[in-house]
Amino acid sequence: MGGLASPCGACKFLRRKCVEGCIFAPYFCYEEGHTHFSAIHRIFGASNVSRLLATLPLSDRCEAATTLWHEAEARLQDPIYGCVSHIFALQQQVVDLQAQLAFLKDQAAQSFVNGSAVANPNQAAQSWFHELENSSNYMPQFNSTHINNPGTTSYYENEIRQWDEYNKQWGFQDADELQSVVSSYIHN
Repeated sequence: MGGLASPCGACKFLRRKCVEGCIFAPYFCYEEGHTHFSAIHRIFGASNVSRLLATLPLSDRCEAATTLWHEAEARLQDPIYGCVSHIFALQQQVVDLQAQLAFLKDQAAQSFVNGSAVANPNQAAQSWFHELENSSNYMPQFNSTHINNPGTTSYYENEIRQWDEYNKQWGFQDADELQSVVSSYIHN
């Protein structure tokens, strides 16, 4: 950095002069740079982050700095699990969406077999979503107490493994189908 410009967020936090060639300057020179770097420093330490950034190619450093910030924030919010609890929540969302897709495919197949063609497919989708909301056996519910349970990892791995086997058996692997159903539902 150097010159008359203000120091980067990292150098502000460390209360040092931001010199030209500062490893942190390109990644913490924005308005919240000071706050973001303070979280990173508290979790990883400035020298470790400096060493890590120095070993990475220039093209990967920005993404690494952003990732370090997200991981540090997650660790500050949840000191035990950090970003893992967020990953578990996302995995549960995938399981829930797969269950919704399977349910909608079942409903569509039943509708087709029974010959009950609906004049307005969006109305059918809305009724399927309504049935889905009222059906607890198709919708695994996310329970936040699993996050703090030591058996959480095996629980979610089991759930995902079961859905993978189910998907392989029935071929419910196409996310585009779910996206088109959801898109048509949202737009109407």
